[in-house]
Amino acid sequence: MKLKHYYFALLISFFTFSALAQQPVEITGTLVKKRIIPVKLFKVHEGKAVELASTAPTTNGKFGFIFYPEYEGLYVLGTGTVGSPNDNYKFYFKGGEKLAVNLLDSSYVLTGKLNSKENIVLTQWHDLVFPLEMKAVNFMKVQSTFVDYFPLQEEIVAKAKTFLNGKATGNTKFDANMRKYIAWDLASYATNFINTPRSAHPAVEEYSPFYATLKAEDFAKNTTDVYANPWGNRTLSGLMSLNLRQGGFKFEPGLAGLKNNLAFVPNDTLKGDLVLDNAARYKTYADYKTLMDAYGKYVITAGQKKRSLDILTPLLTLKTGENALAFSYPDKDGKTVTMASLKGKVVLVDVWATWCGPCKVEIPHLKKLEEEMKGKDVAIISLSTDAVTDKEKWLKMIKDENLGGIQLFAGGPGNEFSQYYKVNTIPRFLVFDKQGKIVTVDSPRPSNPELKALLEKELAK
Repeated sequence: MKLKHYYFALLISFFTFSALAQQPVEITGTLVKKRIIPVKLFKVHEGKAVELASTAPTTNGKFGFIFYPEYEGLYVLGTGTVGSPNDNYKFYFKGGEKLAVNLLDSSYVLTGKLNSKENIVLTQWHDLVFPLEMKAVNFMKVQSTFVDYFPLQEEIVAKAKTFLNGKATGNTKFDANMRKYIAWDLASYATNFINTPRSAHPAVEEYSPFYATLKAEDFAKNTTDVYANPWGNRTLSGLMSLNLRQGGFKFEPGLAGLKNNLAFVPNDTLKGDLVLDNAARYKTYADYKTLMDAYGKYVITAGQKKRSLDILTPLLTLKTGENALAFSYPDKDGKTVTMASLKGKVVLVDVWATWCGPCKVEIPHLKKLEEEMKGKDVAIISLSTDAVTDKEKWLKMIKDENLGGIQLFAGGPGNEFSQYYKVNTIPRFLVFDKQGKIVTVDSPRPSNPELKALLEKELAK
């Protein structure tokens, strides 16, 4: 009997969790400000706030949102921007919550009786640190120097140590993470204060004791903790700036400065984010390449690689003589083919898809060109941009049409090769020399005799 009751309880718990995961969050509120401006809802993605929705309140300030949360954790509501905590406030959602709130000029208050225990605790915490927030974040509204800020900070840091006593919500995930939220908030306020304009700035020797406990490497050990915070990247950057100052480092631009910052980050994924933050400021391909030659090894995740390509693409001139993309794609048998493996051969790449009519028109001409180039140092690649779901269709066409050359699968029109070479229409033909450098990224088609002449010219070099 006890075992049956256990499984029944487990089943109830499973369905309860599933039901909550499918339930929307309902937010209702009133904007109590001198001027009616849009209210925004943000999610958290990789340590940054990302806008989900925006609404214009009514003339009497009423607003609302209904949404299905993508994850259980922190979201942001407010009238600020994605890059700053000013006039933005954190709330915790997992699905099924109702949040009733009044947004004020520089703060907020919960209203009604249906707010979750998690958001009540978050609000109690916000109320405790609100004086710090005003001085550290809303410094344009509240003038403050280290003389009044440091004593207040030490007082609130002391209170934070016992803040959670008796405040367990029953949500074990939230209760565990709340301790981290507290640490991140205190670090955010402390670093934001010393890194923003003031009428008087303290020397490092004048910093209050709390600053000696703030180490970027402690906060950067776990990617998840950084990514779960809407100001995670911003705070980590502030901590690195603090630690550089404490260590007596002078500001250095470029790679030297980046090297100093990377020393404070023990996590390779977060190092990759730092590298890309620097890359986003570059204006030339040469600078980008120098950066990636030094620190590109930290660009690890799929998201980082896509971001890297997004940064790189506008910098590319794709001129004759520039290095080709170091691509890597599977062939029809699953064997990986890279650009590097083709060095010593003139390379022709045909970007196509099985659904593309003009691509099919070129197939007989491409077969003829393959026959004419047989025995010569020419590699002819057909790079499919078919969707992943159409891979079997691609394999079938290779067999049915007896397609030759090197058949590679790039996986969708948004693939790295197409983005890099700005391939917006297909077919598209590109030629590379024996050293793996660009000859042309928009060559004549096989149906045009000029393509054969171009290949022979390259072979003769």
